[in-house]
Parts: sequence; structure tokens; C-alpha cells
Amino acid sequence: MVLVCLSLGLHWAALQSVAWTTMVIERTCSGSFGDALVTTFDGQHPCKLCQVVQAGQTADDTAGALVHGLKLEGFAAVSLVIPGEPPGGQDLGGTFLRVPAERSQPPPLPPPRLA
Repeated sequence: MVLVCLSLGLHWAALQSVAWTTMVIERTCSGSFGDALVTTFDGQHPCKLCQVVQAGQTADDTAGALVHGLKLEGFAAVSLVIPGEPPGGQDLGGTFLRVPAERSQPPPLPPPRLA
């Protein structure tokens, strides 16, 4: 669960929420609640934790771009060919496909319903 949260970047959202809550509380002490909300969310007055979160998100984005840019070259699919035809199999030019045998009896009928 923790690894999923970390891979989705939820730790940055949690830290940003802590930063915003702290900023609103600190700024409410020196001014009105409305002014505290405006200065917290206007993007012009970030705190140190906001700057750390921004730097961390930027670092994660660039690292993610590097990982997504990798290509798997030289990867080849390997098939297993067993010499001789397996029992119940069908030869398809070097590869074998196992075909299930046909049923000798029809499927059972459902029980009668009570009227």
C-alpha cells in the first residue's frame, strides 16, 4: 500500500497539505482569515516546505521521464519447439497446438423446474 502511494506521488500531496495548513494557521495569527487564505494559495508567498515539495515533484517528473524514455532493444520472443507431435496435438509448421478432444456425450440437461 505504501509503495503504491509513493509511486503515485501521494506523499507530495500530503506534504503540500501540511504546508498549506501550517501557512494558513501562521498567517491567521497576523491577519484576517481571508487574507491568510489569499496569500497561502496565490503562489506568490511560498513557505520553505512548499519549495521543498516543488523541488521534489520536479525531480520526480524528470526521473520519470528518463524511465519512460528507455527502450528494450534486442528483446526477442523465444518459442519452445518440442520434436515430434504431442499426443492430441496438431502440427502447424514447427509449432504445436494442443487441440482438445471433442465430447462424446452432450452436456447434461438442467433439472426440471417445479411448477
